[in-house]
Amino acid sequence: MDYRVLLYYNYTEITDPETFAKEHLAFCKSLGLKGRILVAEEGINGTVSGTIEATQAYMDWMHADARFKETWFKIDESEGHAFRKMFVRPRKELVALNLENDIDPLRLTGKYLDPIEFKEALLEEETIVIDARNDYEYDLGHFRGAIRPDIRNFRELPQWIRDNKEQFMDKKVVTYCTGGIRCEKFSGWLLREGVEDVSQLHGGIAMYGKHPEVQGELWDGKMYVFDDRISVEINHVDKKVIGKDWFDGTPCERYVNCGNPFCNRQILTSEENEAKYLGGCCYDCAAHEKNRYVEKNGISAEEKAARLAKIAPEITA
Repeated sequence: MDYRVLLYYNYTEITDPETFAKEHLAFCKSLGLKGRILVAEEGINGTVSGTIEATQAYMDWMHADARFKETWFKIDESEGHAFRKMFVRPRKELVALNLENDIDPLRLTGKYLDPIEFKEALLEEETIVIDARNDYEYDLGHFRGAIRPDIRNFRELPQWIRDNKEQFMDKKVVTYCTGGIRCEKFSGWLLREGVEDVSQLHGGIAMYGKHPEVQGELWDGKMYVFDDRISVEINHVDKKVIGKDWFDGTPCERYVNCGNPFCNRQILTSEENEAKYLGGCCYDCAAHEKNRYVEKNGISAEEKAARLAKIAPEITA
C-alpha cells in the first residue's frame, strides 16, 4: 500500500493556537496531506492521511520541533486517503469533558498499561473495565466485559460516572479509548473524584491490535474510527462480529448516518435495510422532507410515499 494514516496526540504548550493552526494547515497542504487536526493551548490531536513519503516528512518535521519531539504516531497502512479534505482547527480543549476545573494530564493521569499488562488486567475478576468512548463506538466493537456508559458524547461521561459512582469507588478500574487521548483526562478525573486505583491502556485500542504478542485478543467486533474508513480490524486471533443491525438485529458492521440531517444518528445497518427504510433510523426520519437518502437517490415523492406506507407498520416513530 502506498498510503498511511497517522493517529497521534501530544499534551504540550502551544501559546497561540489560532496562528499555529493557520501555519500548520498550510504545511499539511504543501505535503498533500488530508485529515483533521485540533490545536489548543494544551496541545495537539490529529489524524492525517497521505503517501508514505508525505507522512514520513510530516512525522520528521513534527519530531524536529521541541514541543512535539515525543509525539507517538500510530500508523496504519491504507490504499488511499482516509479523508477528503484537510482541516486544522483551534479549540478550547482537545477533548471536550467541559469540566469547571480542567484536568492537566501532565500533572494527573492514571497509570499506563502496555497491551500485555492491559490484557492481564482484563482477565482479573476484580477489574472494572470502562469504555471511555461513545455508545455507537462501543456497539461496533469493545473489550470483553467492558462497561458501556450510556452516553452519546464524551462530555456526558463525568455525569454518568457520578450517577453510577458506587460501582467504581473501591474497585480496580481500567479504561480505554481509540488512541489514548480521552483516557489521559478521564483517568485523571477519576482519580480526582476519589477512585484510588485507576489505569489506562497506553496507546489505546489502536496499538493493542498491533502488539505482536497480544494481536487484539479479547477484543470483539471492529474499532470505530473518525475517517472515511469508518472501522478497522483489531482482533487477529479470534474475531467476532458483535454489531447488530438497527432494524432486524442480524450481525452487522456497516455504519451509516441517519438520512435526516437534523437527527444524524449513526446506525448499523445493511445496504438492503438502509434502502428499505429510506436511510432513516425511524419513521419520522424516513419521512423527513430533508431526507438526504431520498435526495441522493432521486426517489420521487410518489415512490417515497409508497415505501413509507410499507414500512409504517414495522418501524417506530
